[in-house]
Amino acid sequence: MRVVSVMNYKGGVGKTTLTANLGAAAAARGLRVLVIDLDPQTNLTFSFFSVEEWHSQLKDGRTIRQWYQGDMPGRDMGLADLVVTPERVNAVIDAEAGRLDLISSHLGLIDIDLELAALLGGATTLEGSKRRYLDLHGCLRQALADSHFQENYDLVLIDCAPNFGLVTKTAIVASELILVPAKADYLSTLGLDYLVGNCAGLVEEFNDYVNHGTGSTNHATIHPSFLGVVFTMVQIYSQQVTLAQQSYIDEVRDGSRVPVLKSVIRNSPKHFGSAGEDGVPAMLRAARADEVVKEFDQLVNEILGALTEARGAHGG
Repeated sequence: MRVVSVMNYKGGVGKTTLTANLGAAAAARGLRVLVIDLDPQTNLTFSFFSVEEWHSQLKDGRTIRQWYQGDMPGRDMGLADLVVTPERVNAVIDAEAGRLDLISSHLGLIDIDLELAALLGGATTLEGSKRRYLDLHGCLRQALADSHFQENYDLVLIDCAPNFGLVTKTAIVASELILVPAKADYLSTLGLDYLVGNCAGLVEEFNDYVNHGTGSTNHATIHPSFLGVVFTMVQIYSQQVTLAQQSYIDEVRDGSRVPVLKSVIRNSPKHFGSAGEDGVPAMLRAARADEVVKEFDQLVNEILGALTEARGAHGG
């Protein structure tokens, strides 16, 4: 099972649209996919369930918010208990090939970072503080290590909020790889190195706590790496990215510590403007000969190929 976080500090870069379509396309190719919505905006959830369905079926007892609440995330509720199978998208996916499941978000998830921060400061000794740090930051990783997930899923995609709060940090700790959607403009690419630095700092601190002084055998060191930047919402003219946007792509490719994927996804309100209205992502609704579908197919090929290479590099 591979775990990939999808994140960028900048909102409005197509992060959730990318996650929904990537998950659905991977499932259509035969993978068993779980998508986890950790963004309080809940847009990934609304890509598969209507707002009315969310209120009636999920809001009060089957969202990730309930899992993070309490004395310790997951203590009062199993993560597997929150998994739902969206009917409409799975009706389009060949059931014998793949499947897409979801863990829903909640608008109230925005308050969870403050609650987790209070828990983080609740220990009375240095040893206890380090143990509490590991337990909180590693909670999602520990939950996904359960046999239910390991045996039933090939790929987990985590849609992160555009921040570096504690909930986002639990996703990074749980992930092997990080995928960064970005627009080819100044604001969307400005924070890439900052994101890399923050992730490196988190990894260093977590691993230091694992290796020194806690006596805990419940946590192992983490080694997430960047799968790459994928440029979304690009402008295409004469089958090429416009020169102005290509200059930003080249700048990131030449100067950032994050690799840049070859594939790009063009701006297409026709495909992505009504995302979520019928519970089926655009890439499963559009004709296979469509240019945007072809671009997305190339992206899926590149990402799944990179996942296979990363597995070989890590020996598993």
